[in-house]
Amino acid sequence: MCDTVVAVGNSTKDGSVILGKNSNRVANEAHNIEYIPGKKHSKNSKVKCTHISIPQVEQTYDVLLMKPFWMFGCEMGANEHGLTIGNEAVWSKEPIRDTGLLGMDLIRLALERAKTAKTALETIISFLGEYGQGGQCSYGVVGRDYHNSFIIADQKEAWVLETADKYWIAEKVKDIRTISNTFSIGDNYDLIHHDLIKHSIEKGYSKSKDEFNFAKDFVPKFRIYHVIKESSQRSHYFTKGFKRQQCTTTLMLKNKGKITPKDVMDVLRNHNVTPEKEEKWAPAKAKANSPCHHATGIIIPDQTTGSLVSHILKDIQIHWVTGSSAPCISTFKPIFLPKPGLKKKLKISAALYDPDSFWWLNEKFQRLVSQDYQHRLSVFEDGRNKLEKEFIEKTDDIIKAVSGKPTADELKIMTNVSNDAFAKSIKKVKEWTKKIEKMPIKVKPSYRNRVFWNRQNKQVRLEI
Repeated sequence: MCDTVVAVGNSTKDGSVILGKNSNRVANEAHNIEYIPGKKHSKNSKVKCTHISIPQVEQTYDVLLMKPFWMFGCEMGANEHGLTIGNEAVWSKEPIRDTGLLGMDLIRLALERAKTAKTALETIISFLGEYGQGGQCSYGVVGRDYHNSFIIADQKEAWVLETADKYWIAEKVKDIRTISNTFSIGDNYDLIHHDLIKHSIEKGYSKSKDEFNFAKDFVPKFRIYHVIKESSQRSHYFTKGFKRQQCTTTLMLKNKGKITPKDVMDVLRNHNVTPEKEEKWAPAKAKANSPCHHATGIIIPDQTTGSLVSHILKDIQIHWVTGSSAPCISTFKPIFLPKPGLKKKLKISAALYDPDSFWWLNEKFQRLVSQDYQHRLSVFEDGRNKLEKEFIEKTDDIIKAVSGKPTADELKIMTNVSNDAFAKSIKKVKEWTKKIEKMPIKVKPSYRNRVFWNRQNKQVRLEI
């Protein structure tokens, strides 16, 4: 389950738009960073999405995608024009189709075809009407399907788009906004599907036009009987989306008017506990209301598999990515757009453990740390913070130096900064992993937690 936040120009320190997202998915679902250059396509060609094929456009844009390894679409991403999108799984009273476009497909399609947030919103809702949304959404988990909500941002503005099958409602962001795994637009909106209110009244969701409230009327009501019978009811109850949205909203409001990318990183790392409890906190004790999501077992099988903080400026974008699970353990690294993106491609991670692939390298480290979190923080926390501070300072220097469209020399500097950040991060993770492997476990997680993670490791052939 995911969380997405955004702050527009009146709420950030430098007047930019800043978007952040944690992608929470099943524990063994490797998450990749992919930079895909735009290209021309032949007329009448098709593009194969995750479950269906649709007509391709003649020209697609450069895109930076953060995506599960097995699907066409992405959990979050950006394009060369400054458009950035993140989505959330949501469940409504509307039935979920057996097949169609995934919410992740809709993100990638919009990024490849739209230049602005408003155009991207229009692109997504046109696909909803033409193809619908549906199909299996998770790797290796039967029955994991859902509808979607989105935050769509560019250099000037941001929109929240929430959907229930082909129906949708949208709100323009005024300052800060957060979404999670529940509907959040009520009776205050800016755009709406032409038949949404009529449909809601006909289905008995709303009593009348005057009493229409999308979030209230379309959220499924949990009943014990539905725990087994209805996956949408079960998912909505256990995801604690409203609790996480309350948490991220409170954190964003604390710095309203002076929000920086570092502030958003801190929001994504939050465990929704008091400072006193944080000192004794461990991943095995995590709850579903934590923005920084940790899998604990059958009840909470998901973890934050990747995180993004997008700093969208007028002439350049800096996308801070972890490319790994658990932002509380990971290092955010900068990728610049428009070009160069990443000069050196990271080895793609897939279904099985591969020590040479970026996500699995970091995942082994994360799982080792989680075995005795508080005692193993000392191995890497100061070093991680020092690295991140170095990357932020170098990036701030670039922002100050760039005036207008970046020159060839400035693009080269950006490429070097990104490549250096990833190289240093990889080197440090390998060093920290070796140290932690030699450490005894002082405080073991619960027996059930150990059984869960032993099973996950066995499935992907990861020996710890």
